[in-house]
Amino acid sequence: MRTFALAAAAFLAAACASVGTDKPRASLSEANRLAATETLVTADVSPSAWPAADWWKQFGDPQLDRLVDEALHASPSLRVADARVRKALASAAALDAGRAPQVTGNADATRQRFSANYIYPPPFAGSWVTTADLTANLTFDLDLWGRTRNAYEGALDEAHAAQVDRDAAQLLLSASIVRAYVQLQRAYEQLDIAQALLAQRDDLRKLVDQRKAAGLDSALELKQAEAALPEARERIAQLEETIALTRNQLAALLGEGPDRGRAIERPRMASGTAPRLPSRLPADLIGRRPDVAAQRWRIEAAVKDTASARAQFYPNVNLVAFAGLQSIGLSNLVKGGSAVAGVGPALHLPILEGGKLRADLAGKHADYDIAVEQYNQSLADALRDVVDQLASFRSVDEQRAQADAAVGIAQDAYELAVLRYREGLGNYLQVLSAESQVLGQKSLKADLAARGREVSVNLARALGGGYVPD
Repeated sequence: MRTFALAAAAFLAAACASVGTDKPRASLSEANRLAATETLVTADVSPSAWPAADWWKQFGDPQLDRLVDEALHASPSLRVADARVRKALASAAALDAGRAPQVTGNADATRQRFSANYIYPPPFAGSWVTTADLTANLTFDLDLWGRTRNAYEGALDEAHAAQVDRDAAQLLLSASIVRAYVQLQRAYEQLDIAQALLAQRDDLRKLVDQRKAAGLDSALELKQAEAALPEARERIAQLEETIALTRNQLAALLGEGPDRGRAIERPRMASGTAPRLPSRLPADLIGRRPDVAAQRWRIEAAVKDTASARAQFYPNVNLVAFAGLQSIGLSNLVKGGSAVAGVGPALHLPILEGGKLRADLAGKHADYDIAVEQYNQSLADALRDVVDQLASFRSVDEQRAQADAAVGIAQDAYELAVLRYREGLGNYLQVLSAESQVLGQKSLKADLAARGREVSVNLARALGGGYVPD
């Protein structure tokens, strides 16, 4: 008997449609193949250098901590990500439910006239009668080749990817808030410079007015001094606009109205910490970057989808059973003789399907190749992202050192130009030129301070922002 069963199974498998020769073409990149030793040779490395989950607290600003916490608990964008996770889990649960026996009930009563010249004998032939049916039906897919199981596991992997996407959205939201907060502090620092410049230019105008009264300057110098004041006031207005717009941006990131932005006070962020990189950066980056981890789950889902599509080539066997009551005439429905029952297998065997199954399988192979190559590229991009931020941090650090020296030199030159002008040894154009250099260097210094904080934010994001796979 067992020999017969094996022979029957072999016959059914042989009668199935041909799988064909198409196969996946992509292969996963090894993380350590992405050489970065020479690039990172001067980096400060440590096995525990990954950012903490609350990495934004490195800036020491309690208001920023409250803003990020508020966003992570109430942002609509994160609620959207949560809903996507629930939807993916529901899809997986629906496929999982299909693996269990399915029982349905059927009840109907039909009033109809039977033909006098058909299969029904008298007294039913040519008369109106009522037929009734009350049955329970059971179907159970034996899933011998794992088609349904692989489809369910693939959907579960997609749900895992959706969950990691949610973590990636949380990281993106927190980084966006901190970057906007950095720009808000930059605008305030530039506003300080602009207000100091206005006061400085007003003092200079008073000096020119005194010299004109003493006959040492003409109306031309006075007009030049007066013309510099509206320019400074215009710069102040521009920066006040930037502050208002950035507050509105922060309020929107929180999922709140603009009034919430008006309540945001001036930032008090410290400088970002000096970067430290993990010692096994390429290999560990796979598990520490949520976008890379999500892509790995999508590869797993593509593998299961391919296995499910391959199982379509083999016989699909269902167990079918029914039991209930059937009768002609409602009064006969509950009588013992009205009982019906049946059980047996139902077989679906693909033999000639015009190449549809092979085309579907080739499509799944292509989906797998897409997922793998996207993963390979995301891993390379993630590593580039890290080293880019490291290079930027080094450059900004060097630029800030030069800017500090330049501000001191420019300030000394301006004070000397004003002194010479006051004593009648220089002209007003020299004062304006020296003032322009001071303004430019102070503005650059403020920009570089903001850039340093932004690079710290970007590095924390590039290293996964404290993400740890669950």
